[in-house]
Amino acid sequence: METTLRGVGVSHGVAIGEVRHMGTAVLEPPAKQIPADEAEREQGRARQAVEAVAADLIARGNLAGGEAQAVLEAQALMAQDPELMADVDRRIVVGSTAERAVYDAFAAYRALLAGAGEYLAGRVADLDDVRNRIVARLLGVPMPGVPDSDEPYVLIARDLAPADTALLDPTLVLGFVTEEGGPTSHSAILARALGVPAVVALPGAGELVEGTVIAVDGSTGEIFVEPSAEKRAEMEKAAAERKAALASSSGPGATSDGHKVPLLANVGGPGDVAAAVEAGAEGVGLFRTEFLFLDDSKQAPSEKKQVEAYRKVLEAFPEGRVVVRVLDAGADKPLDFLTPADEPNPALGVRGLRTLLDHPDVLRTQLTALAKAAEGLPVYLEVMAPMVADRIDAKAFADACREAGLRAKFGAMVEIPSAALRARSILQEVEFLSLGTNDLAQYTFAADRQVGAVSRLQDPWQPALLDLVAASAEAAKAEGKSCGVCGEAASDPLLACVLTGLGVTSLSMGAASIPYVRATLAKHTLAQCERAAAAARAADTADDARAAAQAVLSGE
Repeated sequence: METTLRGVGVSHGVAIGEVRHMGTAVLEPPAKQIPADEAEREQGRARQAVEAVAADLIARGNLAGGEAQAVLEAQALMAQDPELMADVDRRIVVGSTAERAVYDAFAAYRALLAGAGEYLAGRVADLDDVRNRIVARLLGVPMPGVPDSDEPYVLIARDLAPADTALLDPTLVLGFVTEEGGPTSHSAILARALGVPAVVALPGAGELVEGTVIAVDGSTGEIFVEPSAEKRAEMEKAAAERKAALASSSGPGATSDGHKVPLLANVGGPGDVAAAVEAGAEGVGLFRTEFLFLDDSKQAPSEKKQVEAYRKVLEAFPEGRVVVRVLDAGADKPLDFLTPADEPNPALGVRGLRTLLDHPDVLRTQLTALAKAAEGLPVYLEVMAPMVADRIDAKAFADACREAGLRAKFGAMVEIPSAALRARSILQEVEFLSLGTNDLAQYTFAADRQVGAVSRLQDPWQPALLDLVAASAEAAKAEGKSCGVCGEAASDPLLACVLTGLGVTSLSMGAASIPYVRATLAKHTLAQCERAAAAARAADTADDARAAAQAVLSGE
């Protein structure tokens, strides 16, 4: 009998197939004592296992490329954390085996993260995955993970670690469903990059019986268990129509009456460029530069290394716009040489621009490298700072850009409510705004983007978030400047129309979403988008806002 479940749709498309569950977690190793003369050997085993796991994560990242590479390199750094390893060594000295010492040391660190505020608590799943990989290697057992199957299936998991998501084979994994996670979690972002339909934050997903046929709608978040023949035909028809619409859509982003909305790509490094170009991106709306700094947490990359990496991306978009975000370190992206190790709540501490202003040499080197990378290229370079709170922050960044001799537009990311509320003030110092809707939602609602339990507050359709977007866009229009969106909200085709109606001047997203957004925008006039935006803001809940916008755009 067909039943319907609802989670949060995070990656477009339809998947119909049998359920397969992710392998179970590594069993807790026994707590047995070892003689003192075996401690050195056990410490060596632990170090070898840690280095092997870190190397494997880096290798997986190199294979996956792009955003996945940065995420997996961050996990490798987590595995090699000096304080964690020192704790492992101490536990072995007092009699623990290598595997038990690793298990207990990670458990202690896990408890610290879980109690250090929601932002870091959301990294517990990544930490558990690293622990499981090290313990599995020490025990000599296979690492539980994606199931072996000769036939395509829909993957079900409590959560998916980035190492698993990054290398999913789309020819076998038709889609995935998780109990945890949110629309801006690592797994959701990587699913969109892979083009795999996905639904997260589905309570009871783990109770779906192995082998059961389900239909997953990655756009609506609906799961149909044992779908009827009629339902399957309906979903397959809708998927075919969507595919045809995508195939017929090309060219610059615009509404049906010709209002231009440049569609840009979010890239995490040179590895993402090919997909962005193939999708018809008109430039880059968010070039994340963290990937360069994660190679070595002890020191910043050289100016030469930065110039080479930046130039590869800039060369791919001649005459196009490339918006570079300077290093966003801190919180879930700690770097030993930059970020404090003892902050009680790193998400609310020294991160983003605050970190760079505390280390002006790192900022100066990056800005100088960007200036050199752009020399002689016909590219429209724009550089923006993360986590700008007010006009003082904006001025400090603009001054640093000028001092570095950077010939580019300087901008500010709007990720903190204060920046949206005082956008006109900030625009006295910079030339454009870019809305990072992921963090803006997080700070507006005090809801961590990695925690499934608060995913409804991370929904970019929340009217309060739309109000902040509108405030920023209106301020930019009044100042004659641009205001784009580079958060994951831009990847929702329906919401892209609403953002356009709110006055947003460009949309940046993962490359896989560009064709969907282009095709949807092309169906509606600017006036329809404006009416849909007004209807969404008049609602009281995210669900009502979505429904109201849908009603306007469908002519109901």
